[in-house]
Amino acid sequence: MKKETLNLFNDLNRAIIKCRGIYCAWSAAHSISYHEMLVIYTIREFGFCTQKQICDSYLLPRQTMNNVIRGMRENGLLTYSAAHSFGREKAFVLSDKGEEHVAPLLASLDAMESGTLELLGSEKMAMLTQVLFEYDSALAAVMKETKRE
Repeated sequence: MKKETLNLFNDLNRAIIKCRGIYCAWSAAHSISYHEMLVIYTIREFGFCTQKQICDSYLLPRQTMNNVIRGMRENGLLTYSAAHSFGREKAFVLSDKGEEHVAPLLASLDAMESGTLELLGSEKMAMLTQVLFEYDSALAAVMKETKRE
């Protein structure tokens, strides 16, 4: 691979990893794990979460999320939701204790992301998101093809 191309990939991967690292640092500063933040993030988006939903969205091992969800349930933050469950897939929502615990976290997360949006603007955020999804698809397609060879 040419040095210029290698540098492009190194820079891109470094930027992606730093972005994830910032969310990890935010999580640590709020005394939760990065994976707990992903549960909260998913509930913020959909109103509930399932282990499969989180694993599929973030390409995480099922066992990892099983442990996180079990821990959050044991701490009284999540409760089973029959209304959102389907088949063998169990869904969870925030309990009253969870709602109380998560409210300041979501306020802080919303403030951080709103500030980021103000700095970058909606147009750049939309472009960044689109390009990253295209990059993800291209990587997955090439990986799938190279597995066949």
